Amino acid sequence: MKCRICYCLLTATLSLYFNPQLLAQELSYSEREGFDIAGMWAALVLEDWYDRVPGAGLGSYLGIPINDAARQKAETWDASILSQPERQGQPHPAQYSFRGPRPDLRIDRILDPVTDQLIGYETNGTYGRADRTIWLDGREHPSERHGLHKWNGFSTGVWQNGVLIVTTTHMKYGVYQRNGVPASPYGVMTEFFFRHGEYMTMVSHIEDPIYLEEPLVRSQTWILNPPQVVSRANPFTSVEEVAMEPGWVPHWPLGTMHYDTANELGIAVEATGGGSVTLYPEYRETLRLMREEYDANLAVEEQE
Repeated sequence: MKCRICYCLLTATLSLYFNPQLLAQELSYSEREGFDIAGMWAALVLEDWYDRVPGAGLGSYLGIPINDAARQKAETWDASILSQPERQGQPHPAQYSFRGPRPDLRIDRILDPVTDQLIGYETNGTYGRADRTIWLDGREHPSERHGLHKWNGFSTGVWQNGVLIVTTTHMKYGVYQRNGVPASPYGVMTEFFFRHGEYMTMVSHIEDPIYLEEPLVRSQTWILNPPQVVSRANPFTSVEEVAMEPGWVPHWPLGTMHYDTANELGIAVEATGGGSVTLYPEYRETLRLMREEYDANLAVEEQE
């Protein structure tokens, strides 16, 4: 009788130990070496509210390491282009979708249908249903030449020292900011997700050989909010919003200079043009000299 009981206990123990689903779950946890990012996350936009919610004004490229080609493209951009029927449902691209104007996120687990092993995450809540999938199963990125470019790109992730590192390629031609700063389809975005208590922070690092002089580094923070409900957005319906002549494309002529932000801040328009020099603390001295020159010129104009 005792041998039969021991045999049953041994069989049950071995069946649990070699159960593929339980084994897969254990492997899934050990491979992550971090936290589970699944859940409801509310965006915190206090640090970049101006840029992310109302959006930066025309000609405001401070802190973005754009080159001359990107600056020229941005200065010709007209917001009315978003009224074109074919662009009304255009999602925010992966280079920008986590920036704003919020967004709150719902992150769901993707499990292998056979083993229940965690193989990825799906994010929902970004503008225009550019829902992203982050694959954790070691799959390769598509061919650089023939791979399909999408609004959400193609993302894979690995855990290193408790940080989820996500690499995204194959993004569509998009924007880095909602005032027309262009993003080429040849960029590579690396995101670092890490958590402190109920806060999750993501630091993104984007290299773009076409439009950036240096990598663009930005950060976003969310707070865990379980009662929050983030649903999949409904599809867009295109309508005629603005009377336009057939074939007309909204734009500003080449060579246009936008003075809106410069006048608002009281600085020279050259200071709002962005570039890698605007990333560093030393640029404050340049801004100070520009402000002094601006005030001096303004005083002369008032005397005249």
